[in-house]
Amino acid sequence: MRLDKYISQISDLSRKEVKRILKTGLVTVNEEVCKDPSRHISDADTVCAEGERLEPPCARYFMLHKPAGYVCVTKDKDHPTVLELLDEPNLDKLQIAGRLDIDTTGLVLITDDGKWNHAVTSPKRDCKKTYLVTTLRDIEPETINKFSAGVMLDGEFKPTLPAELEILFANEAKLTISEGKYHQVKRMFAAVGNKVEELHRNQVGEIVLDEDLELGDYRELSADEVSSVKV
Repeated sequence: MRLDKYISQISDLSRKEVKRILKTGLVTVNEEVCKDPSRHISDADTVCAEGERLEPPCARYFMLHKPAGYVCVTKDKDHPTVLELLDEPNLDKLQIAGRLDIDTTGLVLITDDGKWNHAVTSPKRDCKKTYLVTTLRDIEPETINKFSAGVMLDGEFKPTLPAELEILFANEAKLTISEGKYHQVKRMFAAVGNKVEELHRNQVGEIVLDEDLELGDYRELSADEVSSVKV
């Protein structure tokens, strides 16, 4: 990796700002001053700035309790994004592992590990997502079997994969799916003549939303939570 890119990834500095610092002679590679931004840096090299060693960044993994009104994109001109709720450096390097609609609350996973993100979001990886659903009308018992068999969504060419529905109360249920089609949960209930009024995601794979997290709060994932997603 180029020296300027290496320093930029570790810090909040742009490549242009890094090149300016290099010109001052404050950066050393293996205890020798280096002003060349194109110098190749390997894992064996020691890079220091103003005498302090620059360590390669570790991958980051967070869970966020998403409130309604926020969108799961990195930038949006009309709405605040979930990344704005994080007090972390290098926000532009973070990725949102699976989206929730603007009015949906609950568990959002955020990382800068692309392979881990893919393992969470790829339909081929069968990473299940569990939602708590409140509907406009009472949920008919036969909906359980319909969802288990797969339902045809409007605009699709094949039915959804089998989903597990547990009716909790007359119009409240827990739904577990292994896909991530656009507005899938809302469209599934629409396909059986009902309408989703409230939607909350509380689990992705084996990672369960921390009950201690208030709306808008976040925390780092534990090592066990990270490793529960098989990359």
